[in-house]
Amino acid sequence: MKLNLPTKITFIRIFATIALILALFVLYIIKEINPSFVTPYIELGSVKLDAIFLGLLIMFILVSLTDMIDGKLARSRNEVTTFGKFLDPIADKILVNSLCLFLIAPSISAPYNQVQNISIPVWCVIIMVSRDIVVDALRFIAASKNKIIAANIYGKLKTVLQMVAIAFVLANGFPFAFFDQNWPKGLRITDFIVYIATFISLLSGIIYVAQNRHVFKEDE
Repeated sequence: MKLNLPTKITFIRIFATIALILALFVLYIIKEINPSFVTPYIELGSVKLDAIFLGLLIMFILVSLTDMIDGKLARSRNEVTTFGKFLDPIADKILVNSLCLFLIAPSISAPYNQVQNISIPVWCVIIMVSRDIVVDALRFIAASKNKIIAANIYGKLKTVLQMVAIAFVLANGFPFAFFDQNWPKGLRITDFIVYIATFISLLSGIIYVAQNRHVFKEDE
């Protein structure tokens, strides 16, 4: 099967995500071997940014942009394919879910960092990952019936919001952390962004299942 340019870019997003996760795993191993290993950080006012997390943020943004690029290329070049529709949301989920899992507990997944104190609540990750499992199961059932269910606008919205939330968590709440002191103790603006992304993720899953519930009907 010959791959067009948009599909190749989608594959690049998948391979880049795998490379990022492997790099983070190598850093974890280095810390296990050398307990004194810590990463430097920079200070932006009252906000501290770990060097590794800052580099990860930059790479995450670059990889995320390919999601927009491959879609626009596919439409402008009239190269929208069934395989591309199937692969694109998978690439998004690999990227987003991998980073969500990594950010559940930065002190455990990245023990070499000294300053990262914002994470993604585990129950938010459970909801977002469970939503994707249900949607993927629905698409698998559809595929078994020779039907392809493409991503809808609600799925795209939840992906964008998840990417935005992950970016701000990687940035340790920057720039919102400057204003967190004006909120009641324990509340952070970045947390609310994560909660919004989680809610939209759950809502999009419900809409997705409702719109495609015909897939569950037995063929006569």
